[in-house]
Amino acid sequence: MDTMMALRAHTRGGPEQLVYEQAPRPEPAEGEALIAVHATGITLTELDWDESWTTSDGKDRTPVIPAHEPSGTVVAVGAGVSDLAIGDEVYGLVDFDRDGAAAEFTTVPASALAAKPRTVSHAEAAALPLAALTAWQALVDHAGLRAGETVLVHGAAGGVGVYATQLAAALGARVIGTGRPRHAEIVRQLGADRFIDLTAEQFDEVLSGVDVVLDAVGGDALRRSFAVLKPGGRLISVAATPDQALAEAHQVRAAYFIVRPDRTELTRLAEMVDSGRLRPVVGRTVPLAEGRSAYVGTGKPSKPGKIVLIVRPDGTDQA
Repeated sequence: MDTMMALRAHTRGGPEQLVYEQAPRPEPAEGEALIAVHATGITLTELDWDESWTTSDGKDRTPVIPAHEPSGTVVAVGAGVSDLAIGDEVYGLVDFDRDGAAAEFTTVPASALAAKPRTVSHAEAAALPLAALTAWQALVDHAGLRAGETVLVHGAAGGVGVYATQLAAALGARVIGTGRPRHAEIVRQLGADRFIDLTAEQFDEVLSGVDVVLDAVGGDALRRSFAVLKPGGRLISVAATPDQALAEAHQVRAAYFIVRPDRTELTRLAEMVDSGRLRPVVGRTVPLAEGRSAYVGTGKPSKPGKIVLIVRPDGTDQA
């Protein structure tokens, strides 16, 4: 078939622009694989980003398909792809300046895909790519975290936080998480040694000598984080660019970064899932046909974990 069902937006805007409709089925270009999508994670703020609506050189590319964290099965490969085969179960992260995976099929650069974790479902695998890669790259690539160090994770029950907490603990660090009181139990279950209830304590009044801060909150929390770091500490933010004058004054290194697809790191994360050292956290699942509702806030306190769109609940790979 040359068509598929997809969630698309023809005009830039919010969730109100998303329509579940027939769309052209893509074909893999050189270096790409065509994936029959079983499930895909979404990012609630992605419709606010320029990259979600434009090409890499800034040109409008509507209509667009959101949701960039597919888990599914390879059904075709483009020229030059020799390390993936039809039938392989894979997961990955699609760059936000190209169509995502809220569709029955999507094309993904082979280099952005890795073998799906064997021990979890497609829905659980789809909860990993963006947030778990972000946490890994923050802690390992940018902070250079070492066993025995102390890590402060802001928003430890958030999308990135649930993986940063687990990964830091698995890497041998002492983990301190911040959050709301309703999240204390899950943050401790994920491996935190200490939980700071932000409604009862000011983290910068009770902490000092921290080696690494991973900030997924920004704002006042980011500014106040400099004071808890020891000289030579590292502050890594995925929310905002840290003040370099404050970094210099506190004799620490501070950086902001945007996650990038990386097959080697996706493979390492899958291995950690299969060995029981990393647990996917799914907040809720939504059928693809109801995908627009997934981007709309419910007004209720959110459950920790990723929102995942279910594309093929029966597991078949055909349109």
